[in-house]
Amino acid sequence: MPKPVTKAIFPVAGMGTRFLPATKSVPKEIMTLVDRPLVQYAIDEARAAGIEEFIFVTARGKSALEDYFDHSPELEQKLIDSGKDDLLAELRHTYMDSGQIAYIRQHKAMGLGHAVWCARRLIGDEPFAVMLPDDVIAAEKPCLQQMVEAYAETGGSVVAAMEVAPEKTKSYGILDVSEDNGTTVKVKGMVEKPAEGTAPSNLAVIGRYILSPNIMSHLDNAKEGAGGEIQLTDAIAKEISSGEGVHGFRFAGERYDCGSKSGFLQATVAFGMARPDLRDDLLDFLSDITAIQAAAQ
Repeated sequence: MPKPVTKAIFPVAGMGTRFLPATKSVPKEIMTLVDRPLVQYAIDEARAAGIEEFIFVTARGKSALEDYFDHSPELEQKLIDSGKDDLLAELRHTYMDSGQIAYIRQHKAMGLGHAVWCARRLIGDEPFAVMLPDDVIAAEKPCLQQMVEAYAETGGSVVAAMEVAPEKTKSYGILDVSEDNGTTVKVKGMVEKPAEGTAPSNLAVIGRYILSPNIMSHLDNAKEGAGGEIQLTDAIAKEISSGEGVHGFRFAGERYDCGSKSGFLQATVAFGMARPDLRDDLLDFLSDITAIQAAAQ
């Protein structure tokens, strides 16, 4: 039985330049998807999977992200005085207990692998999850919970994967599969952003990982990879070559790339439509917009 996964790393040091000028003063991770910041979706998913320790790898300018998880006695008292119990419950859901959350600075932007490596002393010799808040996944059972259940059977490392169009493989880490068992695949190699036409498959890694602590030792001696950065994919590839088991996991759910403007807009519509209190008004608006555009053509 593999060790339980109770720690998660959230790499949030990026500058969010694709969302400028908004991200000049607002960290991308607390940009709002409907009525919750992106990072809250990731935290809720992690909690559902049994994560107990939350490690944020941050950078300068992220103080608003740290403040978000702090207690707010004045606001809480105002909601109590106003009898707004539902909003009070929502507010308290954002709190993190003392000692449950940690922040580590990534002083130099050197890639995802380096960001994960920055948290090595807090991980120790335990397996851990890595969650990228940019990837928001709508699923009946939260994605990381699905992965934890798969990890209990496979051990080793597990990476979330999905099929992408062949022309899009150059934008992802791509799995080289040795054995396909349907939901899980055994991985014999990984290639970060392969040149067009060279991808070993169209099974792409997305922002959810359960990793062996051995990954940190691979990152200790990692060299710059694709894009001149230290790639987490390269460290996972070394884990494979050392004989340790790595599996890809086809999760059940819909992934939205909220690191892009179009993906963020798509997620906003999808999550809005999933809300009973918003669905009817939003559907009427979208129907009107569609009718207007059809008439204009």
